[in-house]
Amino acid sequence: MRFSCVDAFSGAGGLSLGLHQAGFDVRLSFDFDSLSIETQKLNGRYFSPSHIPLAASIQEMLGGNLLKRLGLKRGDLALLAGGPPCQGFSIQRIGEDDDKRNDLVHSFIKLVEEIFPRFFLMENVPGLLGQRGKETYQAATKMAAKLGYFVHAQILDAADFGVPQRRRRVFVVGERIDSGLERFEFPIPNTPENSRIPVRKVISHLPIPPMDGSDHPMFMGHRRDRVSALNMRRLKALGPGQDRQNLPASLLADCHKQDASVIGHRHVYGRMSWDEVAPTITARFDSFTRGQFAHPEQNRTISLREGALLQTFPEDYIFAGNKVDIARQIGNAVPPTLAKSLGRQILKALKSR
Repeated sequence: MRFSCVDAFSGAGGLSLGLHQAGFDVRLSFDFDSLSIETQKLNGRYFSPSHIPLAASIQEMLGGNLLKRLGLKRGDLALLAGGPPCQGFSIQRIGEDDDKRNDLVHSFIKLVEEIFPRFFLMENVPGLLGQRGKETYQAATKMAAKLGYFVHAQILDAADFGVPQRRRRVFVVGERIDSGLERFEFPIPNTPENSRIPVRKVISHLPIPPMDGSDHPMFMGHRRDRVSALNMRRLKALGPGQDRQNLPASLLADCHKQDASVIGHRHVYGRMSWDEVAPTITARFDSFTRGQFAHPEQNRTISLREGALLQTFPEDYIFAGNKVDIARQIGNAVPPTLAKSLGRQILKALKSR
């Protein structure tokens, strides 16, 4: 028996893919970003034949529309999953705590109310539990409890679950109370710190990308970005695992001439290390000026394909859009390998009922 699932705010399909690999029947994935939906359509071979990727906002799915589209009754769906956009809760963001994107968490819980799935799974940045997000989180979980859910929340680091990068995210799991018992438990880390998967194991097999900036003929998206003469000098001055804190003063940007302990941004203009996990792959990993995103030894930023592999997408997973679009889709995704571990635990709880 395969339990039905819907993925909201699905992006390029990382969460959908992992839940499918765990054994869920992911019947529909929707996202407002049409390029992300095009990406899922290009990769239909990785999903079940019945999977529908749909370009739509969550507002379009409310009002009973999602149930009508699936031909389900309230309470039939096994799992509603999704990652409402998290930029409003990011500790990196500058500005007021009030952000319109925060309302999407409430919209997700409103959809939970309409669908009344046996479980829901929501992913977000740790800031959801912090100063910026706690009011939104408390309101959402209070509403979920009133609807009849046990609510579990935990911050997981993807590196603990076979993903070759440090990536801390909060996962909120709602479990419908109608069984009378709490059965869900978060997965136990299966990759201890001394056996985490290093960058070398994941991307070292890839050949050097063409010098002219074109894709490697055997690996789509494996191409080098243009680098200015100044940034090339910076790259050549950095060893594996180093960043702007290791640059000579003559190569520092003016805004970085104060110590990192004062202004932060420690790891920008940085190189990865072969023998450690990668840093968090963000939506701007396509530029080493934004983080520790330079190749461990070659004088270039890692390629789009390398970023996708570090997010545990399949090697031939296809992404739609231009360079910036693709980097955003990759960086915003839930790593499929982590999603698979969570999916297995939810399935275990469903089957125990």
